[in-house]
Amino acid sequence: MIQFSDEKLNTINEIIKRYPDGKHKSALLPVLHLAQEEFGGWLDTPVMDYVATLLKIEPIEVYEVASFYSMYNLKPVGKYVFEVCQTGPCMLNGSDQIIDYIKQQLNIGIGQTTIDGLFTLKTVECLGACGYAPMMQLGKTYREHLTKDKVDAIVEECRAKAN
Repeated sequence: MIQFSDEKLNTINEIIKRYPDGKHKSALLPVLHLAQEEFGGWLDTPVMDYVATLLKIEPIEVYEVASFYSMYNLKPVGKYVFEVCQTGPCMLNGSDQIIDYIKQQLNIGIGQTTIDGLFTLKTVECLGACGYAPMMQLGKTYREHLTKDKVDAIVEECRAKAN
């Protein structure tokens, strides 16, 4: 059975209270973040249905939001998710080559996870750090001015942390 921990459920109730009655959908983004954190790093359909029930909205409303934003994972992902910006400024500064290099180094395609479950590669729209292109988000941090050497160092850093 899908059920938030008591601690998370208390947090969700506090979030919901921020909004007027009938406007619970406004809590959807933070609740989806909590759901993704609580239920294995991704949002499967039963989890999204559970969120819809908590917020008293239709499941399709949850699916629309979760599938629109790149920060939500709709399938299992690796421990480390490389979210590489693929918009104009990053592309002009070599993000396509960085994406290709990551694919080659990790032997995965975009949207795939390595066999050991450590890495997932995603491409995303602008992350708002155009002056630091090419760049990617890794967890809650940005990795900027990417080069092949920097990618190698990031991969090694992640592998070291995983052991």
